[in-house]
Amino acid sequence: MIVIPAVDLRGGRCVRLVEGRADRETVFSDDPVAMAVRWAALGAERLHVVDLDGAFAGEPRQTALVAAIARAVAPVPVEAGGGLRSLEAVADVLAAGARWAVLGTRAALDGGFLADACRAHGERIIVAVDARGDRVAVRGWTGVTDQMVVDVARRAREAGAGALLYTDVSRDGTELGPNVEATAALARAVPLPVLASGGVGRLEDLARLAAVPGVAGCIVGRALYTGALDLRDALAELAHAPVAGHPRSEPGTRTPRPSC
Repeated sequence: MIVIPAVDLRGGRCVRLVEGRADRETVFSDDPVAMAVRWAALGAERLHVVDLDGAFAGEPRQTALVAAIARAVAPVPVEAGGGLRSLEAVADVLAAGARWAVLGTRAALDGGFLADACRAHGERIIVAVDARGDRVAVRGWTGVTDQMVVDVARRAREAGAGALLYTDVSRDGTELGPNVEATAALARAVPLPVLASGGVGRLEDLARLAAVPGVAGCIVGRALYTGALDLRDALAELAHAPVAGHPRSEPGTRTPRPSC
């Protein structure tokens, strides 16, 4: 399992939200590119970049900044999401330098769009299943649909997506520990690599996730920024952690990754 630092963009700054709420924002840097470079220099094998303005607005607002981050940290690959609700937006963020595009709201609501995006870009599509309980949260987590998490995940598999990104919204930004049980249940139910997100605050959290078959990566945000978790310690912990046996591939691609 790899550790993937999160770089969340809002108003041109690097921020973290609690439970995805715009009114619970902490600014950690006025220079997101420098922050991304810092994580890459410390050994991150991948970065998770989110255009929060785009997620709330319904269309990308920070593509130029995503491009700047991708250039600055190359060859470390970047996965990027936030407001990718059209095929043009997906193509644009990939053209900007993102290795993978993370689709959430429209992928959950529109199976045709999901199929078209995967047809065009294959395993460069990661589908975010953002959960409030068993249901999928959408539109920057401001709404909850009647779509079940496992059903959206199965559609992603059928469409040809490369991986799933599972976030328990109620734990995101809290450092109270990830929802390991729900993450493991999703990994068992759907044969796709799972990226876990939400609540990681200690090395023990990473060890628990690393022991789950099918969990190929873990996105960590606030704990890295507050210093509760040191990235170098996290990488060392996982280097010595038992490997969970699983026949599936690495997150986001079924071919060897040049840098991950």
